[in-house]
Amino acid sequence: MREAAARGATFIALPEMFAYLRREGQRFPHAQPVDGEIVGRVRAWARELSVRILAGSIAESLPGSERVHNTSVLVAPGGAIEAVYRKIHLFDVDLGATGGVFTESKSIAPGDDVVVADTGIGGIGLSVCYDLRFPELYRAQAARGARWLVVPSAFARATGKDHWEVLLRARAIENQCFVLAPAQCGVHSPERASHGRSLIVDPWGIVLAQLGDSPGVAVADCSIAELERVRASVPALRHRRL
Repeated sequence: MREAAARGATFIALPEMFAYLRREGQRFPHAQPVDGEIVGRVRAWARELSVRILAGSIAESLPGSERVHNTSVLVAPGGAIEAVYRKIHLFDVDLGATGGVFTESKSIAPGDDVVVADTGIGGIGLSVCYDLRFPELYRAQAARGARWLVVPSAFARATGKDHWEVLLRARAIENQCFVLAPAQCGVHSPERASHGRSLIVDPWGIVLAQLGDSPGVAVADCSIAELERVRASVPALRHRRL
């Protein structure tokens, strides 16, 4: 984050489960409330660096339950919490022998609410990873004023190689928004590997910045004037009839 801020970033986004990605099937030993240590540290960094930070997601504890929420937290430059989103769509899939089996619903409880934070740079629509496959979520966010769509992820390698960039660019084009997609990368355990390839995409669907298969910092200039130009030249959002 300090490197990103030194390179001029004013909005920094971190991946899904950025603080700790447990082995598949295990419990979340670090589960904690939104006002716990992890988000507290992020809030301190936001104040120190004077930047907005998306705390990609954390395992939010649920009192009286062994399950957690997969929760994304948006923190303002002054350290205040601007929005909290709990992942709606859970990754229960069988990708076969080479891709693995994932049953998020065993350990994660779904959220219910569409979240768009009203900020000084426009509406920021929050989502997490598997949500990317549900375009109706992002259309609802665009209808509520989103100019930015954030997709912190730990996208599976088996699907990421064919779907990750295609889906992100589609969400940007159809909603005429900037898309910020910080992603986990590398091999986490014998059962789990992430695709990586973090992306920043503009409202025309052009990739402005991309990372590879190792940790790094992607920085791009995102012009609100360009977003407004795209929306004016192809006013698809205004032409909606459904």
